[in-house]
Order: sequence, then structure tokens, then C-alpha cells
Amino acid sequence: MNAQLFPAVRQEMPSRLPFLRAWQEARYARRFFAHTALTHHLYRGVFATFDEAQASIPADHASGYDNTDSAELYRERTRRVFINDYPMIHWLGRCFDEGMDEVFDIGGHIGIAYYAYRKYLTYPKDLRWTVMDVPAVNAAGEHWAAEHDPTHQLHFADDVADASGCDVLFAAGSLQYLRYSLASALRRMPTKPRYLLLNSVPVHLHESYFTVQNIGVACCPYRVTAEREFLGGLTGLGYRLLDRWENPQRHCTIPFHPELSLDRYFGFAMRLD
Repeated sequence: MNAQLFPAVRQEMPSRLPFLRAWQEARYARRFFAHTALTHHLYRGVFATFDEAQASIPADHASGYDNTDSAELYRERTRRVFINDYPMIHWLGRCFDEGMDEVFDIGGHIGIAYYAYRKYLTYPKDLRWTVMDVPAVNAAGEHWAAEHDPTHQLHFADDVADASGCDVLFAAGSLQYLRYSLASALRRMPTKPRYLLLNSVPVHLHESYFTVQNIGVACCPYRVTAEREFLGGLTGLGYRLLDRWENPQRHCTIPFHPELSLDRYFGFAMRLD
């Protein structure tokens, strides 16, 4: 650009950029909090802690999954699996073949994986599959199980400490909603689970942070963990990585933060040595 011809533009443009960014972010915030579609999720902001992300959600918006609308989601997922489920089905089947029969499912909603996977796996006769979720979801899960779980192998819990001593800790797309990290939860357990089967985990190459996700009926603080922190926290507890896979169908696009957006999620199978 020729400064002789456009001196005003050269001087004024830098001063206008912060105002333009603020206007764009305010415009996106209005769209974000008005979002009600269940077919896709939106993300907004970058925060250092869960509490900061939580504080950014207006008081008049539902927050998290502990409400009736959130508890009524995902019924169709009890009848089908997706391509990213197959690594979990594979490793869960191997665990069953080794005699494992106690699964603790963090954030398993009403028992989505329990119902969907039984079409592809032979469940152990003495299987005990426990889902840990929030009270509203647990209540919906118990109601659903009364009609859809004739073998009564599905149970519900509200404390991750109950995973102590289980054979398989299972988490599919749920770790990102926890206030605490998985490693910190495992560290407090007297007896750690033998296997970790973790799917749809948002992992960033370098950075750990929180954002806010709008799922259509509520907004949720949402954890993204740096790869070294996530895997290092688990291997430091004695877990050995058996397998990892990518899910390019999942992504986390945070407007105004391309360097922190994710174009894929990850899955991991780990065993306690």
C-alpha cells in the first residue's frame, strides 16, 4: 500500500481492528447462545479453568446435563453404533475374553454403549455395567432400563470413586465434561481399574484449556487437554498404552481461536501394568 496515497487508512486501520474483533465476537456470542439445533454443536471462548468457563454461561441458560432436556437426548444411539465405536467394541471384546466382567462407564448417559454394543458382543453372564452420570440422567436411565434391560446388568452411580477396583473404566466422549481430570480421579482410587478404554477425547498437541460447548439444549464447560499432559498423567500412574486411534469425524472449532481448534479427536486403550 502506498502511504502517500492512503495515509489515513494506514493510520486508522490498526486502531479499528480491536473494535472490529469485539464486534465480531459479540455478534457470534448472540448466535451461540441462541443456538438450539441438536444436529451440531457450537463452541465459544477459551478459559483457563472449568469455573471460568462456567461463569461465562448466562444464568438464564441451562448448564450441563443435569436437566430434563439433556437427559432426554441420545435415545437413538442405544440402537446403533458409529464408525468410531468399533475400536471400543474390539477392545471391550478382548477384555471380556480375558474374563473381565465389571465395566464402569463414565458419562454413559442412559447406558448408550451398553445397549448398542450388545448386538456385537457376547456379554459375560455375570456382567455388571455401571454408568456414572448426573442425577437427571441417572433417573432417566433407570426409567429406560425398566423396559429395555431384561437381564438387569446395567446399574447407575453418581461418584467416580465407585470405579475403584473395576475391570474396565470406559469413557466415550465424556471426559471433556468433567470438572476434574481422569488422572486425578484415578489417583484417588484405592484400587485402579485394570483397563482404560477411552474414546472421542479432545486432545490438543500442545495446550490445555476449557471452552464452552452449546449442545442445543444447554451449554457446558468443555475440557481440552494437551497430549503430553493427558497421556503423561495416565502413564505416570502405571498405565501402558496398547492402542490409539483417530476420529476425524469429530472436531472442535472455536471461532477466533484457530490455533486451539481441533480437526479430530482421539481414542486410547490402556492397561495397568
